[in-house]
Amino acid sequence: MRSLIGTGVALVTPFKKDFSVDTEALTRIVNYQIENGIEYLVVLGTTAESATLSAEEKELVIQTVIDANKGRLPLVLGVGGNNTHKVVEELKTRDLSAFAAVLSVSPYYNKPTQEGIYQHFKAVASASPVPVILYNVPGRTSSNMAPNTVIRLANDFDNIVAIKEAAGDIVQAMQLIQHKPEGFLVISGDDMITLPMVLAGGSGVISVIGEGFPKEFSEMVRLGLNRKVDEAYKLHYRLSAAIDMIFEQGNPAGIKEVFAHMGLSENTVRLPLVNVNEDLSLRLKKFIDTFNAEG
Repeated sequence: MRSLIGTGVALVTPFKKDFSVDTEALTRIVNYQIENGIEYLVVLGTTAESATLSAEEKELVIQTVIDANKGRLPLVLGVGGNNTHKVVEELKTRDLSAFAAVLSVSPYYNKPTQEGIYQHFKAVASASPVPVILYNVPGRTSSNMAPNTVIRLANDFDNIVAIKEAAGDIVQAMQLIQHKPEGFLVISGDDMITLPMVLAGGSGVISVIGEGFPKEFSEMVRLGLNRKVDEAYKLHYRLSAAIDMIFEQGNPAGIKEVFAHMGLSENTVRLPLVNVNEDLSLRLKKFIDTFNAEG
């Protein structure tokens, strides 16, 4: 799965002011990623506000990204949930021919045991016709996928090829990197610790900040993978303030505000999310203006 090494971005779903899906803006955003060095695109992840999209809107988003991409980059599709049967049925019935892999989040709300998590992903792996990327994000799911569970899954199922590790715990990430089977990818799901994870042996990132600053963030990751540490950290520190700001009042409200300032899309989010406040909006604009002026 070398196509998943480097920087992937979790695409937003841009909305018009009437809250309908803005396919023209989504096409612009896809092209912006491709033109600025991103390695792959993730469709219908958390950042896409998937929980607020109807089945018809999800199909529209998928087709829009496929059409805009034109086969240029690998695509990853978010297919996850806390109803194992429903996830399995989607994997069995959806046409996944356009996708290199699926990204499947650890079950949320139910708070399963580690054995429950293992059995969930056993069912997912058995049903999926394409490779599976596990997604551990305890801040959203209220349960952590322990490294032993991840390594067990990676060893038991050849088509479980990677994990997006978003616990924000560099020690846990290092345990995964140390004990993973050969070829299994540990992908950062936390923008702020992406570079330390890459330098520890990680394979890259599925990013939110990379969507707003794709050229610089993807270059940072490539420098890290090539062990050009000083150059990589120079880019990390240029972007670190923005990383904090885009998550300060929730995701994707922050990154959508960045896109609005860049003229790529509206800043519209759907309830229960709300726009960032004026103070944060002004700080983001100031950062963008300064960043661009510095080149």
